[in-house]
Amino acid sequence: MFAVTRLRADDAAALAAGVEALLAALAVRPGFRDGEFGRSADDPTLWALVTRWEGVGAYRRALSAAEVKIAGAPVWVHALDEPGVYLPG
Repeated sequence: MFAVTRLRADDAAALAAGVEALLAALAVRPGFRDGEFGRSADDPTLWALVTRWEGVGAYRRALSAAEVKIAGAPVWVHALDEPGVYLPG
């Protein structure tokens, strides 16, 4: 499964640093496969964080970990409120 979190932020450097720390925290969680981060080609304040997981359970357990909550807080404050977890078709 994969998760897409769209983010809106003006400070690209601060957001990128936050995402780097979050991806490092996620990388050590069981079931994490990979992740990537990028900026919209059409809107310089819109970003996307995509992570891939072995399954929904691994993803949810990872988000419950204290170190992920701490690393994620500066990132998720920029998240758009929309569904973001998808199962492959």
